[in-house]
Amino acid sequence: MSAAEGPLVVGVDTSTQSTKALVVDVATGRVVASGQAPHTVSLGAGRESDPRQWWDALCEALRQCGDAAHEAAAVSIGGQQHGLVTLDAQGEPVRPALLWNDVRSAPQARRLTEDLGGAKFWAERTGSVPAASFTVTKWAWLAENEPEAVRATRAVRLPHDYLTERLTGEGTTDRGDASGTGWWASSTEAYDPEILAHVGLDQALLPRVVRPGEVAGTVHRHDLPFSKGTLVAPGTGDNAAAALGLGLRPGTPVLSLGTSGTVYAVSQHRPADPTGTVAGFADAHGDWLPLACTLNCTLAVDRLAALLGLDREAVEPAGGVTLLPYLDGERTPNLPHAAGLLHGLRHDTTAGQILQAAYDGAVHALLAALDLVLDADTDRSAPLLLIGGGARGTAWQQTVRRLSGRPVQVPEARELVALGAAAQAAGLLTGEDPAAVARRWDTARGPVLEPVERDGATMDRISGVLSDAAALLERGTD
Repeated sequence: MSAAEGPLVVGVDTSTQSTKALVVDVATGRVVASGQAPHTVSLGAGRESDPRQWWDALCEALRQCGDAAHEAAAVSIGGQQHGLVTLDAQGEPVRPALLWNDVRSAPQARRLTEDLGGAKFWAERTGSVPAASFTVTKWAWLAENEPEAVRATRAVRLPHDYLTERLTGEGTTDRGDASGTGWWASSTEAYDPEILAHVGLDQALLPRVVRPGEVAGTVHRHDLPFSKGTLVAPGTGDNAAAALGLGLRPGTPVLSLGTSGTVYAVSQHRPADPTGTVAGFADAHGDWLPLACTLNCTLAVDRLAALLGLDREAVEPAGGVTLLPYLDGERTPNLPHAAGLLHGLRHDTTAGQILQAAYDGAVHALLAALDLVLDADTDRSAPLLLIGGGARGTAWQQTVRRLSGRPVQVPEARELVALGAAAQAAGLLTGEDPAAVARRWDTARGPVLEPVERDGATMDRISGVLSDAAALLERGTD
């Protein structure tokens, strides 16, 4: 490893599929070492993972970083949002974690909304209307279906909380990740006693919410490649971490293409959308992060490419074909029981056209929510920042450009969640706002693809098919 100019920090991204660790030079933002290890996710009715896999993956990723990790002065964890981790009296998982894309709690989401004053109550109180992704609905599902697991639970955590606690020995979370639970009120920035009482969850089981810039603890374990006393930052949810990693200023739109798709922007106004399209999340440093999320993005399109026997880039203009790639149900629009739907096949339809229609269907849902995410006075001609695993794919880039009609900027920096966590860790050492650290590192630098004429006809056609098929999609395939 070449000599670093400043102290080193570790940023971690524990995502749905793997854990990644970066060792970053605080002075320059240069990544001096990295590591990655996979997780497994169950298939079938639910989506679950054993949290102990995340810890094993973190240890392996740090091992791959070598001596650089030992030299780090601070560490922070960014993690997949919403997952329900239940721990027993010994701190061991009671059962596998219910992940964000497990939609079995859709009936509980509907009942919670109805039981506590409707969508307007939830939007005004928590900033969001419950969906099957939210942790509060998963707890309600667990209480209804596995009451013995609830009785055995002595601590409730989110994925990033679980790893942070194993580092420090202290149960902590942050406002960004807590805002995605459904039991943290954005109106008071505290856990909501009424909601907790309604779902039968004792606040004593929840982690302390650490303030932005506060130290969550120090590494207390001796089986990790960290020096004694290494500082541990609060960490945060993956989208809030990516916002830090980009150094986002209010109003800059981000479209993230991963297993899920998200569109968001930092705002200084607390969101409260009673339609439920926009989740009114907090960000990790005092502002807000209105966000819309889809369950089906790159993974769904890749699956359809495989079914068609095509490379993911082998697209052809879709013509009149419409494909709604809702393979895992969908969150935006809120259709948790939906399956994929194909409309408009003709004798001359090609596999490449069907694949392009899958891209169009995935991007349509995100762009349809974009105007709701952005503040009214935001510049609608500013470039969209395109990030995530799909951002470097030509077919994804061209689809976003064509359907949005906006310029698209693709940051050169990779692993923005881990970089955001690293910026948060760096802020503990320098006293800087983590977003300012990321701007100093110039993480958003990248080519800007010029706008092309907006394909409004395709957007309208997809909206029309979605509207006409709503009853079928709501019913699902059962």
